[in-house]
Amino acid sequence: MTPEHRTPARTSRVTELFGTEVPVVLGPFGGVSSVELTAAVSDGGGLGSYGLYGYGAEAIRNTASLLKEATARPFALNLWVPDGSEGTPLPQADFDRYVSTLRPYFDELELPLPQMPDAYLPDYGEQVDATLEARPAVVSFVFGVPAPEVVEEAHRRGIVVIGTATTVAEAVALEAGGVDAVVASGMESGGHRVSFLKPAEESLVGTFALVPQVADAVGIPVIAAGGIADRRGYAAAMALGADAVQVGSAFLATRESAAVPAYREILRSPAARETVLTRVLSGRLARGIPNRITAELTDPARIAPFPAQNWLTGRFRPQAAAQGNTGLMSLWAGQAAPLIRHDSAADVLAELLAGAPA
Repeated sequence: MTPEHRTPARTSRVTELFGTEVPVVLGPFGGVSSVELTAAVSDGGGLGSYGLYGYGAEAIRNTASLLKEATARPFALNLWVPDGSEGTPLPQADFDRYVSTLRPYFDELELPLPQMPDAYLPDYGEQVDATLEARPAVVSFVFGVPAPEVVEEAHRRGIVVIGTATTVAEAVALEAGGVDAVVASGMESGGHRVSFLKPAEESLVGTFALVPQVADAVGIPVIAAGGIADRRGYAAAMALGADAVQVGSAFLATRESAAVPAYREILRSPAARETVLTRVLSGRLARGIPNRITAELTDPARIAPFPAQNWLTGRFRPQAAAQGNTGLMSLWAGQAAPLIRHDSAADVLAELLAGAPA
């Protein structure tokens, strides 16, 4: 992004903490993050973020190197905190049963049925080590409180730490865990509900209720997320006590995004007026635009637990995306998706900042 397209500086506790110019954070996307979009938001004065779900250590190092080549501005790398269930293997009979449920989709896309892997996810410790070695300006976490030694090592390296909360209790736990800022993620947010103290279904607090309560409960900066896509959402979040906003869907629909054209088109279509909370695609509760697969797999007994379900559907979702088959893709989207109007990251930033006081 060229200097003439950079949005005017808007200082807050968050901009001072991150070394950015405007209090806007790009939501980290698992699977559809792009170097181009992350760099565009950072170059525009905000904090670009890149989701590292499923990345091994070498991929993390390579991604961080590409980001540093693409932007000299601060950016964040995002990790999922494990809850201990990720390493539990499925019995072969259960794995085969879940594969059988998904077989029609593999057959339709002319893909072979997958064999049970040795592991569904890379080693979390190796992910953390590679991320901290890369020294991004910020590292953000979802699904839990990072371990004290991780926070301590991040701070030793001069890295700011963000946690993500879906309830006030989670925000308080994150502050006690030493994070420097907290994202208050309202239930309107697209993608996974990143709850960790109680089940996600019991942690569905709306942004307007969550943000002011979190702002009252913690002393660290608060970043509002959920239902924010234009200047009105930005202004409302700041009025509620947020120090910054985090925006996902509006940036996901831009040309800099890694979302395939069919995904970007459906985000701008009347279909985006309806979203559902579903475990079908990953085994964890997430908000997205309903499609064929979410309608067909309605029996919870046919859905593997996370991360097995995410791994299994991940064997055919890329092929579906390549074919523009939106019926078999993860169409994560927030409830503010119908407010999407802009096609570039620069225009989204300008629209958001138009909600700031003169």
